[in-house]
Amino acid sequence: MNRYRVLQILRTIPACLVALFLFLPGDASGQNSSAKSSGSGTKQGTSADLPLIDLAGYNQVLAKFKGKPLLVTFWATWCEPCRDEYPMIVELAKQYAPQGLAVYGVSLDDDSDMHLVRHFLAQNRPEFKNYRQKPGIDVDAFYHGVNPAWSGTMPETIFYGRDGKIAGHFVGEQPRAAFEQAIKLILASPAQ
Repeated sequence: MNRYRVLQILRTIPACLVALFLFLPGDASGQNSSAKSSGSGTKQGTSADLPLIDLAGYNQVLAKFKGKPLLVTFWATWCEPCRDEYPMIVELAKQYAPQGLAVYGVSLDDDSDMHLVRHFLAQNRPEFKNYRQKPGIDVDAFYHGVNPAWSGTMPETIFYGRDGKIAGHFVGEQPRAAFEQAIKLILASPAQ
């Protein structure tokens, strides 16, 4: 294919897809995404290979945070409210970390969306760990096991007190003031 034809094809591809291509492993720079992210200062990095978790894995991760106030956000790149809310959660995690707030995320994206996940994480630079729901599990059982009041509507944010119990949760996008109020509540929660 001649160069002119390649340029014609590239002009028809939306700029966002070209930008996503730049984040794919083995790009023209010869670096993969983990090499690029190693200097980003994030604990998570931007690897699309997020650790997979099912309900048992979720409960194991949750147990590691017992004794700490915890915010868990469930998000996906296909969820517009999630994409809008996630940067605020990243900011709140930084703001309240010195007071003891722990945060982690769980992506509900499919395998086919991992290039978008990589780009999304690179763009937002969370300093907290993100996991991904294991493909092929019974999602309704997962939702109910995580929070009996959750039917799968996104985004879902769960606030855990220091005792490891759910202190509250949000279904759908919420304003910053609501998040700050919930965070202050779990920061003030007593350990058991």
